[in-house]
Amino acid sequence: METLDKFDLAILRELQASARLTNAELAQRVGLSAAPCWRRVRVLEEQGYILGYHAEINRHKIGLGVLAFVRLDAERHSGDVARKLEAEIQKIPEIVACHYISGTGTFELQVVSRDLESFSQFARDVLLNLPHVKDMHTSFSLGEVKTSGALPL
Repeated sequence: METLDKFDLAILRELQASARLTNAELAQRVGLSAAPCWRRVRVLEEQGYILGYHAEINRHKIGLGVLAFVRLDAERHSGDVARKLEAEIQKIPEIVACHYISGTGTFELQVVSRDLESFSQFARDVLLNLPHVKDMHTSFSLGEVKTSGALPL
C-alpha cells in the first residue's frame, strides 16, 4: 500500500474516533463489506499506519491532578549521552510523553503526578538524578483545552 485511498482514510478516521467498533460496524461506516474492510485494517496494521489500540483514561479520575511540561538540558549534546538519557526516560511511568527538541534544551517531557508536592519530590529524586542532566525547567498545565490526539486525515 503506497498511498492511502478514501476507504483507508475513512477506516483510520473511524478507528481514531472509536477503536472499539466491531469490524461489521466499521465496514458499514466506511461503505465496505466486512471481509474487504477486515483485510484493509490488517494491511494498515502490518504497514505501520495503525500502531495499536488504547483506552483514553481520565487522569483526574485516577488521582493524577498535575500535568507538568519539563525541559531537560543535557550536559553534552552527543549521541551517546542522548541515548543513555532516552533509555532512562523510557523506564519512568510518570513520564507519559518525551520529545527530543530543537532550540534550548534537549528533551521536552510531559509528566503526570498526584499533586505539586509529589511532583516536587519526583523532580528532585528522579528527574534531576537522570544521567547527564544539567538543568531542568518546568511549566504546569493550568487546564486542558484539547487532548484528543486524533490526527487530521
